[in-house]
Amino acid sequence: MNPETASHLGQISAAAGMGLSVVGLGVGVGLIFASFIQGIARQPELEGKLMTWTLVGAAIVEGIAIFAAIMCFLAIHG
Repeated sequence: MNPETASHLGQISAAAGMGLSVVGLGVGVGLIFASFIQGIARQPELEGKLMTWTLVGAAIVEGIAIFAAIMCFLAIHG
C-alpha cells in the first residue's frame, strides 16, 4: 500500500460509515412504516396509537443516523 492511500484510510472509512448510516436510516424507517401499515390493516381502530409510536420510532432512528453522520463528518474534517 502506498503512503498516500494509507494517509487517507481514516477519511475513506469515515465516508463509508456515513454511507452506511444513510443506508441504515432508509432500511430502519422503511421497516417502521411497513409495520405501521400492517398494524393498521389488522386493527384500523388503533391508528392513532400506532401513528404516535411510529413517529417516535422514526425520530429515534433518524436521530441515531444523524448522530452517526455527524461523527463521520467530524472524523473527515476534524
